[in-house]
Amino acid sequence: MPAARRMRVELAIVLGLSLGASAVYSIVSIIARVTDTTPLAEQSAAINQSRSSREWLDFTYQFLDVFFGLFVVALALYLLWRPGRSPFRRIGFDFTRPGRDVAGGLALVAAIGIPGLALYAIGRAVGVTVAVVPAPLDTHWWTVPILVLAALKAALTEEIIVVGYLFTRLRELGVGPWATIVSSALLRGTYHLYQGFGPFAGNVAMGIVFGWCYVRWGRTMPLVIAHWVLDMAAFIGYPLALAWWPGLFAAPGA
Repeated sequence: MPAARRMRVELAIVLGLSLGASAVYSIVSIIARVTDTTPLAEQSAAINQSRSSREWLDFTYQFLDVFFGLFVVALALYLLWRPGRSPFRRIGFDFTRPGRDVAGGLALVAAIGIPGLALYAIGRAVGVTVAVVPAPLDTHWWTVPILVLAALKAALTEEIIVVGYLFTRLRELGVGPWATIVSSALLRGTYHLYQGFGPFAGNVAMGIVFGWCYVRWGRTMPLVIAHWVLDMAAFIGYPLALAWWPGLFAAPGA
C-alpha cells in the first residue's frame, strides 16, 4: 500500500478510536436536541457525573475511564515514533522549555478563558447553548483529584491527537498550514456540539488560536498546560459560577 494511503488509513483509525467518534456522536446529539420538543435553552448536558451509588465502585469506574482513555494518546505517540526521533520531541511535548511553556500556556488561558466564559453566557442568554451540569465537588474526598485527572486526560487527548498528531500527519500528506488549522478547529468544535452551538463556535475559535500557536511554536506542551488549566477551572470552578450566577448557569428546573 502506498505510504500516503497508509497514512490516511492510519488517520481514520486513530480518529475513529477517539475524537472523530466523539464528533459523530455529538452531531447525532445536536440533531436530537434541536428536533426535540424542548427548546435548546431548556436542555442540559451533564459532565463528570457519578457512575455508581457505591463509593468504591464510583471511584473505580472514574479512575479507569481516565486510565484507559489515555491509551489512544499513547497510540498516537507510538505511531509518531521513528528510530532516532522521539515522538515527544517531534511535537514539542517535553520538558526542555518549562518556563516558556508555562508562560505560553497561562497566556492562552487568559486569551481563551474569559472570552469562552462570556460566549457560554451569551449562548445561554440567546438560547443556543444547553446548561452544563457539573459534578458536585463535595461528593467524596477524592472527587476533586479525579476531576483534576479527568481534566488532564481531556487536555492530553485533544492536544496530542487533534494538534500534535493530526498536524504532523496532514503536513506529511502535503496539506497546507491554514487548511490544517481550520480542519483541526472544526473537528474540535464538532465534538463539543452536544453542548450546543455556543460551545461549538467557542471551541472552533480556540482551535484556530491553538493551531496557529502550534504552527508558530512547534510545541504542544503549552497547549496541554492551557487546556488542563481551563478544564480544571471548568470542572472545579464551575460550581462556584453556578452559585454566583444561577440565572445564567443553572440547569432548567434547578
